[in-house]
Amino acid sequence: MSLPDPVFPPLLTGHAVTAPDRAFETAVAGAARGSLGAADLVWARDTSRLDCALVLEPDVDRARAAEMVFVAMVAFGDSFGAIAPPEIGLTYRWPMALCVNGARAGHVRAAMSAQDDADGHPRWMVVGLTLDIRRNRRDGEPGDAPDQTDLVEEGCAELTRTDLLESYARHLLTWIHTWQTDGFRPVHDLLLFRAEGYREPVRLEHAGEIHDGRFIGLDDRGNLLLETGEGTRMLDALAAIEAVASAGQGI
Repeated sequence: MSLPDPVFPPLLTGHAVTAPDRAFETAVAGAARGSLGAADLVWARDTSRLDCALVLEPDVDRARAAEMVFVAMVAFGDSFGAIAPPEIGLTYRWPMALCVNGARAGHVRAAMSAQDDADGHPRWMVVGLTLDIRRNRRDGEPGDAPDQTDLVEEGCAELTRTDLLESYARHLLTWIHTWQTDGFRPVHDLLLFRAEGYREPVRLEHAGEIHDGRFIGLDDRGNLLLETGEGTRMLDALAAIEAVASAGQGI
């Protein structure tokens, strides 16, 4: 299926890639060698998924820069809500998964440079987002993996890669500005509004261990607060992000 190329806000510069190249890996490689910089948005022409990655040059430390993962999630939630049918529910599964009608459909990823600049800020950061529009049915039939889904399976076949990408780009810029001017609180509030399992018993894997408890909230850095029989336990968001990256999956 041929689709028109997306039109981005003037502050963003789009860079298209075609298979087998993927947006996140391309953006990370470009940022590392200096050929891509702040506000470069790499996107894949693949029409079966939304696959994009934004290059940033943070002016904050690593812990605060990691908040961009949550900024991207909130931005996508707003952008999806603006164009999807109202009966389709999008939720967040801490720390980085995007769920549609209760099943995982995509995720946010991130990577930071290994070196900091003179001010102690990462030299670059890439925040990527992938969401399945139509999965390869050779991998199985709907229902074979009940915790995985795509937009076609959930009744959103009319939403295209270009629709999703244009809406996400606009909302992402808006939410980056909100985060820069108002801090993490607005992001925090919408994270909880769409968070799976909030105020309910959950089981989470973190730092190589399984944690059981009641999900009672997020702190001002996006760390998950879990109420257990031994008291309140904090699951560190940056550690979760870095663990995914060290496993070779990006953040």
